[in-house]
Amino acid sequence: MTSVPDHETYRRRAARVLLLDAAGRVLLLRCLLDPEHPDAGHCWAVPGGGVDDGESLRQAAARELHEEVGLLVDPDELGEPVALTTGYANLGWAEGLFRDDFFCLRVDTHVVDTSAMEPLERGSHAGYRWWPVDELASTDEIVYPYELAPLLADLLVGSHQGQPVELPWHH
Repeated sequence: MTSVPDHETYRRRAARVLLLDAAGRVLLLRCLLDPEHPDAGHCWAVPGGGVDDGESLRQAAARELHEEVGLLVDPDELGEPVALTTGYANLGWAEGLFRDDFFCLRVDTHVVDTSAMEPLERGSHAGYRWWPVDELASTDEIVYPYELAPLLADLLVGSHQGQPVELPWHH
């Protein structure tokens, strides 16, 4: 099982899921950059969030999938992380070294249900979309993590194996 380093190393750990459907599309959530000023813009992000004390990365990723998109999965179905990104951020509510670990899960289809989102998530949520990888690769929209499209292309053809890919930090 993937273990989570202690909080002395990272200010915040997050577990995220690259959710791919049978058509090879990835589910991204549209998030407001500043919920108090919706006209400040938005970004697209992979479902997931912070790891709670005592949780493994897989448990956190499974919990976040349920909260954010209404998908119930057994944490063991997530396997090992396929990518990670780490870096410094000052998000107002937290400052320091952050790390996000990404799992990949394939589903035939899924009807998104955001009714279990926590208040903070609900406040910044502005929709969702199933993105084809080719559109993701050519969009001018802000997408986190960076370099998501090449990673997804590799995952879809089965050429990614072994150690997690390190993606560039996004702040």
